[in-house]
Amino acid sequence: MGHMSGPYVIRGSVSLPESELSWRFSRSSGPGGQHVNTSDSRAELRFDLAATHALPEVWKERALERLAGRLTDGVLVVRASEHRSQWRNRETAAVRMASLLAEATAPPPRARRKKKVSRGANERRLRAKQRQGELKRGRSGRGWD
Repeated sequence: MGHMSGPYVIRGSVSLPESELSWRFSRSSGPGGQHVNTSDSRAELRFDLAATHALPEVWKERALERLAGRLTDGVLVVRASEHRSQWRNRETAAVRMASLLAEATAPPPRARRKKKVSRGANERRLRAKQRQGELKRGRSGRGWD
C-alpha cells in the first residue's frame, strides 16, 4: 500500500501533523456484496483541535469558534465511506479535514466600506423605474376602444 500522500497542507507552511491525527476504521454501510461484510473500509479521522500545538494560536481560536457546532469536546471528526477501498477513504478524509481547517482558519473578509451612490447610477435607476411604470400603465386596457 505505501505511505499516505500527506503532508496535508492547511495554508502556507502549516500542515496537519500525522502525530496528532487518530484513525478508526469500520465497516461501510450500503451495497457491496460479500466484500463489504469483511472489510473495514470506512475511515474516521479525529483531530484534537483544542489541544493541538500545530496551529498558530490565532488560527486555533478562529477555528474553535467557527467549527463549534462540529466539535465534540474540542475534537474534530471527519468520516469518509464513499470509496470501496480503505486507502482511498483515508485520503478523502484527510483532504476533507485539511480543507475544513483551511476554511475555518481563514482570516475574516475585509469590512465593506459604505460609499455614496453615484449621481449617474441614481439617474439610471430612476429612468428604469419610469420606463417600468410606463410599461405597466400601457398594459391596462384603457384607450383600446
